[in-house]
Amino acid sequence: MSDPKGDSRQRYRWTAAVRHLRKVDPRMGAIIDRVGPCLLEPHPHRFSALVRSIVSQQISTKAAASINRRLMDAAGDPYQPDRLIELGETPLRGAGLSGQKARYVLNVAEAVSSGRVPLDGIDDSWDDQAVVESLTTIKGVGVWTAEMFLIFVLNRPDVLPSGDLGVRAALRIHHNLPDLPKPSQCPALAESWRPYRTIASWYIWRGIDTKGVDKPPVPEKATISPPRPTKKR
Repeated sequence: MSDPKGDSRQRYRWTAAVRHLRKVDPRMGAIIDRVGPCLLEPHPHRFSALVRSIVSQQISTKAAASINRRLMDAAGDPYQPDRLIELGETPLRGAGLSGQKARYVLNVAEAVSSGRVPLDGIDDSWDDQAVVESLTTIKGVGVWTAEMFLIFVLNRPDVLPSGDLGVRAALRIHHNLPDLPKPSQCPALAESWRPYRTIASWYIWRGIDTKGVDKPPVPEKATISPPRPTKKR
């Protein structure tokens, strides 16, 4: 059951974004009415959210949830950098992570623990590009993962994850396109949504679910569900 106060708070938070999207894109109004209030809220545990994004890369939501449950049994919830470093690679693999992903998780833990990437120090003085550049210095964190951090952790309002297969599929449906748009074509399709492309992307992606359409499979390259790439994340 939803919390009426929570729904009211969410509606108020994104009022300007919703008003803008209804005005510039008439088709968006029906999606907003069907989906309801935008539920994006800043994530309280930044490191934990980043680890979960890495776990989710290129696997199903169900598989990611299963791995996270086992990993939390071993490392605690929320994840903490020093605890993951203490565990090391073998227990991470025992929770279901591949060797490569286990190393990526440890890379993130070490970068945050050492202060090289000041995750909790990121504030409004950092623009989106600065956040992406900082996060992608960590081996295993690519542009998709950094964009998911901007959207789901920081709630930056104008992020368009063009590499996300779910968003591309939603754009194809939204614009009645015969084929899946290429990442390079997505900015033009979303231009009218500025400066609220994050909110628009969230709505069209969620709109697939509420319409009863199957959510697209895990991405090809980079990819809103938490980008999934074939290159380093």
